[in-house]
Amino acid sequence: MSTIHQQYLQIQIFLDYLQFEKRYSSHTIISYQNDLEQFFHFLIQQFDAPSLQTISASFVRSWLASLKNDDLSAKSINRKASTLKSFFKYQLKTGILTVSPMITINTPKIGKRLPEYVQENHINTLFNHVTFSDNWQGKTEKLVMQLFYATGMRLSELIHLQEVQVDAYQMQVKVLGKGNKERLIPIHPSLMQEIQNYIASKPQLDEPCNSLFVTEKGKPLHPRNVYSFVKKYLSYITTINKKSPHVLRHTFATHLMNHGADLNAVKELLGHSSLAATQVYTHNTIEKLKNVYKNAHPKA
Repeated sequence: MSTIHQQYLQIQIFLDYLQFEKRYSSHTIISYQNDLEQFFHFLIQQFDAPSLQTISASFVRSWLASLKNDDLSAKSINRKASTLKSFFKYQLKTGILTVSPMITINTPKIGKRLPEYVQENHINTLFNHVTFSDNWQGKTEKLVMQLFYATGMRLSELIHLQEVQVDAYQMQVKVLGKGNKERLIPIHPSLMQEIQNYIASKPQLDEPCNSLFVTEKGKPLHPRNVYSFVKKYLSYITTINKKSPHVLRHTFATHLMNHGADLNAVKELLGHSSLAATQVYTHNTIEKLKNVYKNAHPKA
């Protein structure tokens, strides 16, 4: 077997590991695959297809430098370097390699960017003053917006939410997050009643859909359509740059933190695997405290 075939075989084995053992999403796996194929294509062109055992840190640096020369952002370069780290770490785990070429690789620094979120008064405007159509589509869109803000769910989590995941007795929903990890999110009684009313009035079809949210034809919602109407409604109430379902997730977390929620509790509600991912929301809280101090303290 040629060196090139061996390399692509190892890529496929690694991707299978991510899919079947780590249970990564198809989107994430495609991203890993593209990064690895791009890297090994570079090695074929520039270094005559070296074997895995002979790939050195200098080869990796050459590739990262070429990406920088192509004006790729620091964030994208870091993601590709992270892909390589995971790939070579797996090669160590399986005994293909005894040392990773990534040990001495330094990635570009990325300036901290606070997540954008919608102000509380603007959220109140959305649900108290913005008009949603009085038909099935309007009811669906309003309830989707409410659930995004009330739970901090990811778009994929909400799209795949099933009726059986709604527990009206315990006032909670069971969410299946990244890596098929389950988490429970409490629901306010008034919102739970709206969910129950929505379920009761769903279109009656020969083949009913078990998804919580459906179109007027009884089909599951499409992510692109959800993204589109979320952007539309947010454009009515805010001028922030990003207007997406993920902004409502940021809004959920930021509002919790601003009202004194425990950081670990917010981590669990968001389904973060580490506290570091949640800590970014503390920065927004600090910014709010600075503004309060500036506006209220006589010596500020």
